[in-house]
Amino acid sequence: MLAYILRRLLLIIPTLFGILLINFIIIQAAPGGPVEQMIAKLEGFDAAAGGATGRISGGGTEVAAAANNYRGAQGLDPELVAEIERMYGFDKPATERFWIMLQNYLHLDFGESFFRDATVTELIVEKMPVSISLGLWSTLIMYLVSIPLGIAKAVRHGSAFDVWTSSAIIVGYAIPAFLFAILLIVLFAGGSYWDWFPLRGLTSNNFDEMSLQEQILDYFWHLALPVTALVIGNFATLTLLTKNSFLDEINKQYVVTARAKGLSNTRVLYGHVFRNAMLLVIAGFPSALIGIFFTGSLLIEVIFSLDGLGLLSFEAAINRDYPVVFGTLFLFTLLGLVLKLIGDLTYTLVDPRIDFESRAN
Repeated sequence: MLAYILRRLLLIIPTLFGILLINFIIIQAAPGGPVEQMIAKLEGFDAAAGGATGRISGGGTEVAAAANNYRGAQGLDPELVAEIERMYGFDKPATERFWIMLQNYLHLDFGESFFRDATVTELIVEKMPVSISLGLWSTLIMYLVSIPLGIAKAVRHGSAFDVWTSSAIIVGYAIPAFLFAILLIVLFAGGSYWDWFPLRGLTSNNFDEMSLQEQILDYFWHLALPVTALVIGNFATLTLLTKNSFLDEINKQYVVTARAKGLSNTRVLYGHVFRNAMLLVIAGFPSALIGIFFTGSLLIEVIFSLDGLGLLSFEAAINRDYPVVFGTLFLFTLLGLVLKLIGDLTYTLVDPRIDFESRAN
């Protein structure tokens, strides 16, 4: 098993390199980079200040600026454009920029944001508590609800309980999480009915003045609505997966044999069926956590004014803040690969018969 873990850890290096390289090429080819963003801001400022005469113009200058191949650079001093390129590091070839980025990443130096007065590491650390809170509690509650519900539906397959819970699951699957979030705000955050929960932030303004118990209550008070919205919007797939996995195992011959030997339903279900049926559920844990951790929580962060990693990476992509884009991409990819490895290792905890090392050979 140790050899298998080491191989998987070593495979993370070329995987990270490949993902960073592909995304670097795609982002470099996309229009509207940071230099063009700055040129657009300068043009807008000049236009607002002095109209058409606010431009630094001239026939020769316009031709020289056009040679920079930046949209909107016509009319700006070529030396100014060159200075903007140096400021963002675009005076170097793309291959050299990529090589410098890899060298810095080896030292966990993700650089500084182009448009925020902070390093990428500081921004990630600042936004991490929100994303960890949403992803961790949402995934934990989702598994605690979906697995027992899926088992109950499998055991009571075809009953009235199975029918009405399936109806509720279909509704939860059909309505996106952000619509549930809006509904929760309307009902419980002072929208139109009750004002029971806060609408913004992860903690109250006087959080530092509270006792430890009050801080814990305040923390979960702020998380109640966004976590509920994420759980309702994402538990349907896991519940149905759990039910179908258990149904598939219940109908197998070894279950019939175990019952014929006089074992109780509880012993058969949790002593034999559970271990085999849970393998598929565990396989989806890393992707479920990553999905809720980052991409799934973006709209929830916006709706509840929670400034997390999802919102940070989205704004960085829109503003072409390349250090933040690649820094968060590196973090998301690395975390996803590690969680995938943890998911594989969890297989052996559920079913010790699984041996990845022998299969690799």
